[in-house]
Amino acid sequence: MRADAKANHDRLLAVAGDVITEQGTEASMRDIARRAGVGLATLQRHFPSKEALLEALMRSSFDELTERAAQVEDGNAPDEALMLWLRDFIAVCTNYRGVVSAMVQAIEDPESALHESCVAMRGSGARLLTHAQESGAARTDLDGADLFALVSSLVWLSDQPGLEKRAEHLFDVVMGSIVTGRS
Repeated sequence: MRADAKANHDRLLAVAGDVITEQGTEASMRDIARRAGVGLATLQRHFPSKEALLEALMRSSFDELTERAAQVEDGNAPDEALMLWLRDFIAVCTNYRGVVSAMVQAIEDPESALHESCVAMRGSGARLLTHAQESGAARTDLDGADLFALVSSLVWLSDQPGLEKRAEHLFDVVMGSIVTGRS
């Protein structure tokens, strides 16, 4: 990629990140292009669809979460590793309002540009849950899909104005019901 094209690409991603953080995933491509000071055609040359733009924005975050699972697994008890990773998951996902719907759709759609990153990320959380279950530190009647649904609901709640503190409290409640010996 030429230097000027790379600079445009990076600027578009930075502006898109800001706009989507402010407006959520329903932000218009026109608004992103306008804010970046380029035409819609320029934005679409770099990112042909909103999903492609979201994929570029979120892929690195999701891949970092997948790597983070291995990091917290080393040096932490299985239940602590699970809780640390879930807090990170929620923090990353609340950076982009409305991302939960895009993630759920991407997991179900193998053709989605986000599918691979979302599936890998969910798998890393499921692995942490399995390790906590195998150590006797977590309920055994949940699987990775259940865990993903529960924490995704907490991300959604965190997206709702004025409910951020409730989401933190409910994280503790949810974790108390998943991890044995917590209340």
